[in-house]
Amino acid sequence: MPADSFDAIIIGAGQAGTPLSYALAAAGRRVAFIESDFLGGSCINYGCAPTKALLASAQRAHLVRTAGALGIEAPEPVVNFGAVIERMQTLRQHSRDSLHRKITEVHDGITLIRGRAQFTAPHSLQVALVGGGEQHLTAPLIFINTGTCAAVPDIEGLADSGYLTSDSLLLNLTEQPEHLLILGGSYIGVEFSQMFCRLGTRVTIIDKEPRLMSREDPDVSHPLEELLTESGVELVLNANTRRVSRGANGTLTVTVDTPDGERRLRGSHLLVAVGRTPNTSDLGLEHTSITLDEHGYIEANERLQTSTRGVYALGDVKGGPQFTHISYDDYRIVRDALLHNGQRTTEGRPMPYVVFTEPQLGRISLSKNQAKEKGIPYRVSRLPASTIGRAVQTGETEGFVEVLVGDDDRLLGAAVFCEQGGEIMTMFQLAMAGGLRYQELENMILAHPVWGEVLNNAFQRLKPGE
Repeated sequence: MPADSFDAIIIGAGQAGTPLSYALAAAGRRVAFIESDFLGGSCINYGCAPTKALLASAQRAHLVRTAGALGIEAPEPVVNFGAVIERMQTLRQHSRDSLHRKITEVHDGITLIRGRAQFTAPHSLQVALVGGGEQHLTAPLIFINTGTCAAVPDIEGLADSGYLTSDSLLLNLTEQPEHLLILGGSYIGVEFSQMFCRLGTRVTIIDKEPRLMSREDPDVSHPLEELLTESGVELVLNANTRRVSRGANGTLTVTVDTPDGERRLRGSHLLVAVGRTPNTSDLGLEHTSITLDEHGYIEANERLQTSTRGVYALGDVKGGPQFTHISYDDYRIVRDALLHNGQRTTEGRPMPYVVFTEPQLGRISLSKNQAKEKGIPYRVSRLPASTIGRAVQTGETEGFVEVLVGDDDRLLGAAVFCEQGGEIMTMFQLAMAGGLRYQELENMILAHPVWGEVLNNAFQRLKPGE
């Protein structure tokens, strides 16, 4: 069968591949865009967008419950779980439809192919089409943007238990769990725990580490643990999961070993949130010179080039921090290199992220532990959120703002765990990008009373790092 020839082929309609298809097509390139599942990748389908839609409903319920603290009497909210899910699904479908319209109607030069692609040679692909049949494609430029899927650990009985992952939960869940067991205490498990707890579900987090968000500094993760515990989430930490079983009545039992002995935790649903694994196993990479690391991620250099000339790896499939904003920056790097003679790489780019609990945890650049490991001298200031004027006025006084400052008086990093934590962290990131010294922020005239006013006060407790 003769192959269809294109200028570029993009495998996977995620947050790097989609804008790249627009840019290449606008530059006059003929683009084949291959997707075997939903358009939009993880962000739109089972990541950022649907989770934040559910979090908004959970937050609204919480605001009603706590309105009495501000003098507003309100009855206990009634959560219509079906309506909550329907709203999320409607928003998600709108995003999918919008993407489809842009790819097939708005942007000329893009051929959308629904199917699963495999390499048959370094620049040739065979696509098993959705609905049957095959199509063969070739192009001098190929971009792999296939992302990841939920990792599933090898635990006795798990495969037969009817467990959920964040992917399947957000795509298929229609009934509200009575008691949700969450295996994994990183950002996915943490966000889902508070969200479901506020929607009226009993929640237990099980994690093998001795604390949640174990990559964070202990004095960042411990306040998060206290917040979740106070809100009703049960934490079972330092627990090694040995077995999962489902009884005749449908109840799930998770058996764990803890320092205090064996525990059997029972619930109605089990969410496995222990990480992600790359979608590389069925790409036919053996027909290329592309190499994988020990975890199956595609190895790419700082320009996102694989070891096969003309083939790039974008987004989560190449490993590293798995965030939508990083995937989108991968697109910008490749776009500028191919179309504008750009020289920017992945080296040294900032890695901001936000954990969307309430309050949010916003993080940019170095933590205290990272500064110590790198031998970078620093000073640190930690300001309780209860000292921020806007926090006192709104009643959102939980958390803190922590900033690290180097010997040159410029910011090294920040952890912001308070209301609007992601937005405040972004202000610190802008200050870092501009190379501002902390004294310039202290003396900057900022409107009163706004959350951003914390930039004036965040440095008043500076002391040498230990």
